[in-house]
This record gives sequence, C-alpha cells and structure tokens, in this order.
Amino acid sequence: MSDKYAIDSHKLIYHPKRVAQLLEVGDDWEKAKSVYPIYVEIAPVGACNHRCTFCAVDYIGYKTNMLDVGVLKERLAEMGRLGVKSIMYAGEGEPLLHKRIHEIVKMTKEAGIDVSFTSNATVMTDQFLQEALPLISWFKVSFNAGTAKTYAQIHQTRERDFQKVIDNLKRAVAVKREKNLECTLGIQSLLLPENAGEMEQLAELSRDIGLDYLVVKPYSQHLFSETHKYEDIDYSPHLEMARKLESYNTKDFNVVFRGHTMKKYIETGRYQKCYATPFVWGYIMADGSVYGCSAYLLDKRFEYGNINEQSFQEIWEGARREENFRYIRHELDIKECRRNCRMDEINRYLHALQENTIPHVNFI
Repeated sequence: MSDKYAIDSHKLIYHPKRVAQLLEVGDDWEKAKSVYPIYVEIAPVGACNHRCTFCAVDYIGYKTNMLDVGVLKERLAEMGRLGVKSIMYAGEGEPLLHKRIHEIVKMTKEAGIDVSFTSNATVMTDQFLQEALPLISWFKVSFNAGTAKTYAQIHQTRERDFQKVIDNLKRAVAVKREKNLECTLGIQSLLLPENAGEMEQLAELSRDIGLDYLVVKPYSQHLFSETHKYEDIDYSPHLEMARKLESYNTKDFNVVFRGHTMKKYIETGRYQKCYATPFVWGYIMADGSVYGCSAYLLDKRFEYGNINEQSFQEIWEGARREENFRYIRHELDIKECRRNCRMDEINRYLHALQENTIPHVNFI
C-alpha cells in the first residue's frame, strides 16, 4: 500500500550528519552531550477531555498542568538554534485545550522548527484554523471507529463528539483548500477488537471528508499503563485487511495499513540495545519535565530536568542526561522496554549500523 510519508518506516536516513555524529559517540560523554534531538514531542497541557480505553498515559492522571507560553518561547528559540528540527504537539493531554496554542505554533515556526499535531480534534477554533494551520506540516487526528456508538465506547465520551470531529475536519479541509496549504490532514486509528469491523467505514469516511490519509496501526502496551485490556492482541487474522482497504485509495487519498508494524508486534526477538535514546528524540511534559523516552514518563532515570528551571542546553548537556546515557549504554534491559515503541524502526536501523549486521555492506 502507498506510504509516501514513510509512516510505517523511519526517516533518520535523511539526516546523515546527525547519524554520523551519533556513530562517533561510543562511550564518550563529551561527544554524546552535544548530540541534540531531531524530533521532540511536547505536551502543552496535561488535561484531556476523553478517556480512551487504550490510553498509554492513563497512569499520569490527566493533570491540569499547562506550559507557560513565555518560558516555552525562550526554550523553542534555543532548541531551534541547537538543532531540533521538528516538534509534535500531543503528549499526555489534548494539545488544543491550551488556550494559546495558535501562538505556540507561531513561536515554533519562528524558531525554525517544523510543527505537527496529534489531537482528538474535538476543540478546533476558527483562530487556530486561520492562524496556525498554515504553519503546520501535518495534523493527525486520533479517531478510533467508523460509527458514533463505537467511537463513544472507545474514546469514553459522548456520541455527538463523533460528528463534532467530522465537522471540524471538514472545516480544516475547507481552510486548506481555500488557502492552498501544504498541511497534510489525516486520521489515525488503532486496530482494536471493538472497531476491527469498521475500518472500511472509516476509510470511506476519511476519503469523503477530503483527508490525505487514514493510518491503521496496532496497539502497543505501555510499560506503566493502568489498562492491560489489549495487551495480548493477535494481529495475525487482520493482516489481510490491507487488501480490502487498498480499494479506497485514490490519487489524493491513501490508507496506510501498518502491517509491517503489526508483524513486529507478534515477533519475539529484536535488537539488544537502544541506540535512539538519549539522542535523536525527546519529550517535554506539560509540567515542563524533559524526558529521553516517552515510554518512561515519571521514571526518574529518564528525567533530565525541567524547562521552567533550566535552559534546554543545560538540561540536555547536564548530569542527569549523562547518567541516563551511561545507564542505557550499560544497564538497560531492552526486554523491559515497550514493544514497537516510536523509535523501533530507528533502533533497527542504528543497530544494523552499530553492530554491522548487514552482510556485504561494501557492495553498494
């Protein structure tokens, strides 16, 4: 199936200078400390207006923390200078609940950083669409059903939110067309037992709204989640779904069925070390805490500092990240990590480079 955005793969190969820098590190902290993340996920707010049955960060508690815009403006400018290339606003809460989110988008672009969102899209103001959408690379909506009843069941919200999101997406599509924007608009759905029979309905709905894509992806059990409802999902019976969904593709719309990732969820073996952390990505919580991996939020071993108290450079080059660097390098048991984490494909790539696992590499 068409996946021109490489959603079911990775894009680190397009950053060869950063990869070369990373490969030079070895056990040398002096080299490691200046390898800055290409990509950072930021949670503008901790609160959320849904309580999805699959929520990975339910254990955090949907706290009403909110990032200070003034502090964030300073840190964004700094991050841009230090080499951060992209930021996704999502996190442990619903990012559009931040009343000044449109300003945050402007600040991010002014810092020379690309902007994206993952959101439930229930709260989408005209101001956001008019002022922020033109500056966004992509906006992906978590929308996990093809009918209002199932949507309400999975998102644990009211059925009317189903149509509200559809209407908001139609507004976004209209603004995109009116302004001839490059922003990519799409829906992402976890494939779950409750919605498996509705993916064709969702594909048709997404196409008819005028979206660019629908992503159908597997669930991944978070280490600390309170919910374990979907922990043992077997995706083998669903892999043939890809063929059915292909029929909904057009020149302007594609279904990205993440079959490759589903197969990996079933696999048992993988690489033995994490090479992505604490290097190519990072996470900032709504309370300002900076982490090296979103699978370990609230785990002090992966917390480097707080942007309300220190500059980003002080945090990234500080003692707590150095401790985490050494821990990951020499102590972390990868078997305890989340399967199919966001850095999985990048780790497979870096593992092949670091461990020379590909035969005959010189025969290019």
